[in-house]
Formats: sequence, structure tokens, C-alpha cells
Amino acid sequence: MVRWARVVLTVLAAVGGVTAVAGGATLIWGSTMGNAPYWATPPGSMLEGSPFSSYLVPGLLLAVVVGGTQLVAAVLLVRRSAAAPFAAAVAAFGLLVWIFVQMVVIPFSPLQAVYFAWGLAEAGLLLVALGLFRQGIA
Repeated sequence: MVRWARVVLTVLAAVGGVTAVAGGATLIWGSTMGNAPYWATPPGSMLEGSPFSSYLVPGLLLAVVVGGTQLVAAVLLVRRSAAAPFAAAVAAFGLLVWIFVQMVVIPFSPLQAVYFAWGLAEAGLLLVALGLFRQGIA
């Protein structure tokens, strides 16, 4: 793998994983509180028209699925595992799918644009890290 791209991809996956786990944990905590602070969960009205009555399940999905795949990818990238490229692809596309679904279900937020760009950056860096943009390849 191209070293600089692997390092940047590792940092993005690690930070993305930590923020997803923290965000998911906050949603879980906020949904289990009787009177959660305003910063712990978005307004319940954002869930209207979705299959969810609270932020518990979305919080679990965000923490475990999105955060988990990001963190697994980061660990495998650090270890230079043969499975690292696959894990990084799963993490990047998982993040993009999460954002696509979120944009369909809840109103737009600038944070969605940030994480969409984040997922695109991870996918692009993976391609660079794999050497798919080297000169001289025909």
C-alpha cells in the first residue's frame, strides 16, 4: 500500500470510528433518559415517517455497525493486515450508506455533508493506497 495514503486512511477510520461510537452512545444514553438534555438526542419530530420511535436503535446501529467497522478497519490498517483493504472498503461504503439512508429518513443537516465527504475521502484514499493511480499503468 502507498504509505502516506494508508496513514491518512488509518487516521480517518480511527477518528470516524471514535466519533460514530461516541455519537451512537450519546443517542443510546439520550433515548434511555426520561428527560434527556437537548444535546443528547435530536428532536423526536425528526423520526416522524421513520421506522423508529426513539433513537435507541439508530444509536446502536451508529455505534456498533458504523463505528465498529471504522475501528476494525483502523486496527487492521495499523497492523498492515491482508484484510485491511477489504475492511477499509466496508467501512467507507458503510458510512456512505448510513448517510444516504439518514438523508432519506431525516431532514438535512450539515453534518451529513461532512460525513458524506468523509466516506468519499476514505474510499478515494483506499484507491490511492492500493496504487490504482500510479503513473505508467496501462
